[in-house]
Amino acid sequence: MTSQFNQPLGGNDMARFSGPATMMRLPTQETAEGLDACFCGIPLDIGASNRSGTRHGPRQIRAESCMLRPYNMATGAAPFEQLQVADIGDVPINTFDLKDSVRIISDFYDGILAHDCVPLTLGGDHTLTYPILQAMKRKYGPVALVHVDAHADINDEMFGEKIAHGTPFRRAVEEGLLICDKAWQIGLRGTGYSPDDFNWSRQQGFTVVQAEECWHKSLAPLMEQVRSETGPDVPVYLSFDIDSLDPAFAPGTGTVEIGGLTIWQALEIVRGCAGLNLVGCDLVEVSPPYDPSGNTALVGANLLYEMLCALSQTRRQV
Repeated sequence: MTSQFNQPLGGNDMARFSGPATMMRLPTQETAEGLDACFCGIPLDIGASNRSGTRHGPRQIRAESCMLRPYNMATGAAPFEQLQVADIGDVPINTFDLKDSVRIISDFYDGILAHDCVPLTLGGDHTLTYPILQAMKRKYGPVALVHVDAHADINDEMFGEKIAHGTPFRRAVEEGLLICDKAWQIGLRGTGYSPDDFNWSRQQGFTVVQAEECWHKSLAPLMEQVRSETGPDVPVYLSFDIDSLDPAFAPGTGTVEIGGLTIWQALEIVRGCAGLNLVGCDLVEVSPPYDPSGNTALVGANLLYEMLCALSQTRRQV
């Protein structure tokens, strides 16, 4: 079958352990010109507060993505028959300077968005969402947010620093990057220092759904609520921290918390974003040094593919 769109290299054309080391073995290009969506890596871990290693996340996610096929058997999505997609490589961060890396990321994403391309980001620690949201505001104005995570990431500072992987959504609120009454935080859990660790978000207008509220149930009804209250026209950013999943499913991350979401709940969340006006997505905090089997990176690769499928299904509905 021929197509006008880029296609992943198939497993029957070349063995999965060979071929290009790109996301889904897609073609690569230097910019987002001509693309509807792109995969982009940010190999960052200098914002991490506990176990490092997420700088290796994009490369490992790409490696494990060789198992993915182009057609989604569950949802019927065929994103590579509707969207022009490529892997545009990694952002050239300054690995010795976090603040400079934030500037570099923000400017780089201005370039992606100038081409009206939807970026799907392979992280990297969660600091990276902050500069991406800065670029999103310059393109779209404040955006709605679906944030899936074990942690709220709304610290005012960490070790005296205002920028780190635990601060991005505090900075985003302060800079007016978010539509706070259309911001959802799903999967928060664990221990804290005070109720404000989660309640600060609620005080800003966020809807906070703690992990305990998700136990033993489908999250499809929750995503129906997200779609209903957000609407189809509001620009939405999806940020998915792999530590939202229980460490039984995703041990390869830096700040693990017990009692997390299941993989099938993660799929319900991402698939439930079909119908939202997704303008960008990220998958962060995969740390390969703590992922000897590669399964955490494999989960991350699958969720990024599902994000692309949700985007394509929304385009199809339009």
